[in-house]
Amino acid sequence: MLLIAVLTAIIHLTDTLVYAVRLSGVTTRRLATAFSLFQIISLLASTANLIQAPLLSSVVEKTINTGLKIASGSLLESPLYHYQLTQLSMDIRLVIFSATVGTVVGVLLTPAFNYVFTRVIFLFEEAGSIPRLIVILLSPHLLARTLRKRPWYLGALKASLPGRPKNIPLAFLIANTMVIGIWTTGVLSALYAGALLPEYRSTASLLSGVVNGVATILSAMIVDPTAAMITDQALRGTRDQRDVRQMVYYLCLTRVLGTILAQVIFLPAAYLIKDVALIIAVPER
Repeated sequence: MLLIAVLTAIIHLTDTLVYAVRLSGVTTRRLATAFSLFQIISLLASTANLIQAPLLSSVVEKTINTGLKIASGSLLESPLYHYQLTQLSMDIRLVIFSATVGTVVGVLLTPAFNYVFTRVIFLFEEAGSIPRLIVILLSPHLLARTLRKRPWYLGALKASLPGRPKNIPLAFLIANTMVIGIWTTGVLSALYAGALLPEYRSTASLLSGVVNGVATILSAMIVDPTAAMITDQALRGTRDQRDVRQMVYYLCLTRVLGTILAQVIFLPAAYLIKDVALIIAVPER
């Protein structure tokens, strides 16, 4: 479980740093370049996701298989299996906690990442290609010489913390909290529902797509368009760039709150998925 927790922390840390990318794109007025370069870093999260998914599934399978070996009668009526479910629940909550830790670390690294990534954007323009950019980044002499060219971007680290989000819609922040909460626990709740319903665990596990679909709809209808609008207005000069900085800070805060919300909705979501899986698998029930 420790490896799964570490991978989860890496995924959420990387996802959190995307807010710094948005800020760097506005600061340099090169938003498309910023997001394009970030795709290289996001490969780390994608790789962690590919490793994490089968590991999580194997933990649930081991719980069920162990229960089948020790249960004398019905698996779901076995006290030992219920004890195993409790242990599995605690393990999954540890994974969710690691998501919170990874998010907090990402939030703390956001100012520094914004500072570094802002310079990397200009380095890419000078290099002209990713391979040459990598050569520059791996050469201490070339890197130090290039970074000295733009000391005025030190101001990116000196920005004061924003106050109350006066120019940021409250519904936007609430929606982002809900989206992160659902995304954090969607797959985990579905896997746990599979342990609650061993005979139809595949059906329960695949329902994670439906759960995450709710978060995707919220994100597509409220979060992403609002964030894009505020960013575009700042790029056009019709909105102060401090609003983007404020938006980034509050998106970071709501992301942390979202991972905490995931702890609250983890079990209710699992039981809801279990009931839906029963309706699908046993329609006459």
